[in-house]
Amino acid sequence: MLVAMNTQPPVLGIDLGGTKILTAVIDAAGNVLARDQTPTPAAEGVAAIITAMTVSAKRAIAVAKLTVNDISAVGIGAAGPSSPESGILFTSPHLPGWKDVPLRDTISRKLGKPAFLVNDARAAALGELHYGAAKGMRHFIYVTISTGIGGGIVIDGKLYMGAIGAAGEVGHMTIQADGPLCDCGNHGCWEALASGSALAREATSHIKKGAVSAILDYAGGDINKINAETIQLAAKHGDKLAKELIACTAYYFGVGLANLINVFNPELIVIGGGLSNMGDMLLKPAFKEARARAFRKPYEATRFARAALGGDSGVLGAAVFARAGLAKLE
Repeated sequence: MLVAMNTQPPVLGIDLGGTKILTAVIDAAGNVLARDQTPTPAAEGVAAIITAMTVSAKRAIAVAKLTVNDISAVGIGAAGPSSPESGILFTSPHLPGWKDVPLRDTISRKLGKPAFLVNDARAAALGELHYGAAKGMRHFIYVTISTGIGGGIVIDGKLYMGAIGAAGEVGHMTIQADGPLCDCGNHGCWEALASGSALAREATSHIKKGAVSAILDYAGGDINKINAETIQLAAKHGDKLAKELIACTAYYFGVGLANLINVFNPELIVIGGGLSNMGDMLLKPAFKEARARAFRKPYEATRFARAALGGDSGVLGAAVFARAGLAKLE
């Protein structure tokens, strides 16, 4: 990879998710100099996860043939509502036991560098804005549809943070008031109806009730291994239940998109996350439902695009956030 010449030292980006921690060393031009990925020890608690983050960071730095002293700052994108101002991660639906964790200051102390905290989906929005599908956009929304649903809102070219920095939790807008329980504790959230975990939950429920489906075959006969991928494979091979479940997920995803269009009137919605890899099977009916529900003119003014940075959008955006935070300190 060609690395742009720049006198600014590199930044470390950390993307903390419910299942994996991705760490990357990133220069000022957005080149990824090195990366490290490790499973998130979610069940082991806060201390174990912070240790895993620190170890991953040091491995990435070593792969880049640098030392911690060569890094100017650390940007952390973490799942769940947080306050960039205080550096506290209030909670994380996919990290049991996390409540009001001073993640920014803890990582800063562990690595001896200034650290900055932002929600992981907001970080991904920054990554796509600076280096990806939303480059040059003024008004856009990033939506990630994966295990959960997250989002980042850019208004007039700037990431919208809200009063305490927690804006953008689009996955937790209520879509169905009496809907299924969400990991956040609410009922009927967009995430509880249209995410990968929601899709797997519904498939598992139907099969436990006696539905005959190839979904179980693609899960190796183990009902606990049913996930979005096994459902997608079954649907591609004509399985009736799998196709019906994906159509239902697409319906609810489209309802949520219509809400975003009516409220924010974006010029672009960028869609990322593992479930977006279903492509037209999921997205085409979702866009059709959004069109049916949104106001006509705002819908017609909205363009949809797939995320361009893949799994690097979060670490790249976290690095952007760190550089901006560092500039404010200088």
